[in-house]
Amino acid sequence: MLEFNLKSKTISTQKNSFIVGIVNANRNSFWKKSRGGFSLAEKLIEDGADILDIGAESTRPGASYIEEKDELAALVPLVRKIRKYYDIPISIDTRKKNVIKACVEEGADILNDISALEDDENMASYAAQAKIPVILMHKRGNSVIMDENTEYKNVFKEVHDYLISRAEYAVSCGIDEKKIILDPGIGFAKDFNGNRELIKNIKNLCSEKFPVMMALSRKRVIGEMTGRDVKDRLAGTLTANIFSVLNGVKFLRVHDVKETADALNVLKELMDVGN
Repeated sequence: MLEFNLKSKTISTQKNSFIVGIVNANRNSFWKKSRGGFSLAEKLIEDGADILDIGAESTRPGASYIEEKDELAALVPLVRKIRKYYDIPISIDTRKKNVIKACVEEGADILNDISALEDDENMASYAAQAKIPVILMHKRGNSVIMDENTEYKNVFKEVHDYLISRAEYAVSCGIDEKKIILDPGIGFAKDFNGNRELIKNIKNLCSEKFPVMMALSRKRVIGEMTGRDVKDRLAGTLTANIFSVLNGVKFLRVHDVKETADALNVLKELMDVGN
């Protein structure tokens, strides 16, 4: 059984990984079926999500960041409504301290910061004070220019060292080290070879003391591996996700919750045989 501590409770799963269902409260996500509000959140809960990850600022390649007021307008009412009916942990995908603060006040539980606490100088101190878990992701630059920043001498080492340094920074700011999750940022300022190397070597990041989240769902690297368009990348995503779990990943951020739950249930049954 996996366990993870939130501010005031512990969540658990019998599966080999927590399932983090994606809700994009905007109209700019690359996967249209992830765009939605309360009805999508309900569906993901019914399909077996352990956590909902809600964001309003698209971070796909080429997307522009949005104003804080627009992010708040999209997220706060949605968090409030979900929390009215469901107790599921809610992660907020934002780079802004005022946004996560407003959402936590409505009942959100986790910060998912693609900038690893860099874009807002007040983010780390707030997360520490609020005692919430944080997800720290690796990227370079912003969404508009990240596809121009894909050159590395050693992609795994550079991503690994960056994430460990940001985790150490988070701890130095008062964030509980047991509440830090690392995300290698597949697709963020990485080309095909860089993404593939990170996936292949993810076991070495999972060997650190911080749990790892993989966000591979229907991404370009899956399309490059399979030759499939976004709508036909489910099988490739499931395969890459199971590979990641077998190598130690504890959180899977996905669009297709029901199918991911089925895959993890089969994996658990097969791994439990003879035990």
